[in-house]
Amino acid sequence: MAMGKTPGSDDGDEGVFAEINITPLTDIFLVLLIIFMVTSSVIVQQGPGGGAKAGLKVNLPKGGAADVTAKTTDLSVAVLADGRFVLAGNVVTQEDLQKSFDEAKVKDPDTVVIVQADEGVPHGTVVQVMELAKKAGLGQLAIGVREGD
Repeated sequence: MAMGKTPGSDDGDEGVFAEINITPLTDIFLVLLIIFMVTSSVIVQQGPGGGAKAGLKVNLPKGGAADVTAKTTDLSVAVLADGRFVLAGNVVTQEDLQKSFDEAKVKDPDTVVIVQADEGVPHGTVVQVMELAKKAGLGQLAIGVREGD
């Protein structure tokens, strides 16, 4: 019996060859790829620490090499040019920020607070955020900067 022939056809004729049509399989994979790409971009925009990553424009000051890498447990607080605080992509009040710091202290005492302040934000506002974190017991603070040219 030759490969590809229909079983039971021993009359010497060529028989029907079974071929696999991969076009529907390719279509399914392309649809799955598109679904994966769309859902992964939504997950990235809604992820933790999504302050500056969620499309908010924060003009960070220039600094040295960025040696702080944000972990999932770290809190990234963005301070906008108009003085508003952004935590996880949401504008929050000072009281909400204090509550978030207190909750983070309970979850993980080694949480790092990364302050990403716009260049135009007064120094006092950045110190205010840092004092809120220290008041909650979070002593590991970092300031987000963009790499200098």
